[in-house]
Amino acid sequence: MKKIGLIGGITPESTILYYRILNELNSNNLGKSHSAKVIINSFDFGQISKLQKENRWDLLDIEMANAAKDLENAGATCILICANTMHLCIDAVRNAINIPVIHIAEATSKRILEKKLKKVILLGTKYTMEKDFFIDILKSFGIEAVIPELEDRNEIHRVIYDELAAGEILESSKDKYLKIINKLLESGAEGVILGCTEIPLLIKQKDVAVLVFDTTMIHATAAFKYSISN
Repeated sequence: MKKIGLIGGITPESTILYYRILNELNSNNLGKSHSAKVIINSFDFGQISKLQKENRWDLLDIEMANAAKDLENAGATCILICANTMHLCIDAVRNAINIPVIHIAEATSKRILEKKLKKVILLGTKYTMEKDFFIDILKSFGIEAVIPELEDRNEIHRVIYDELAAGEILESSKDKYLKIINKLLESGAEGVILGCTEIPLLIKQKDVAVLVFDTTMIHATAAFKYSISN
């Protein structure tokens, strides 16, 4: 089994999800006594969030690249960036190391194609919904992304940073998310991407009438498959 390197802490809540999912995948597929070989390099999310707000992606590139190099030096054979938003730094990470970096949007796009969908809602931070890094990859797979209107994007972003990042799960926020999703389904969307690794804490498949694509689960599963490949 290959060691998986996690760039975590962005946020701690989602990193916990990754660790739990990876261990459950090993236990469920290889036997109850099995667990994942994982190395975690965890950031202080307060510092990351500050640099995001200041638009200092140049500094974030450096931080993420250094984190990846540390993981490679520690024996990781592949890297997961445990946050959709921080895939804005993936080029810097890939250029800094000699091991694969599994892209969350590429893994998600492949899963959507398996389900033969062409138009999906993309929920996430404002960075994920408004910048091109995720949407362009979806387009490259022939998938159209539908994003919420500005007011709804602001509310989705607020809930992620003010509540979910701190492990705070509010029924009122869940209701807001579901209203936004249902509004966008009227545009003909066939599925919903939970494009922030904390959103699965709030929204589950059972809450939505169409297919839900949990990027945390999809990303971790891709890493698990890599870890047991020859």
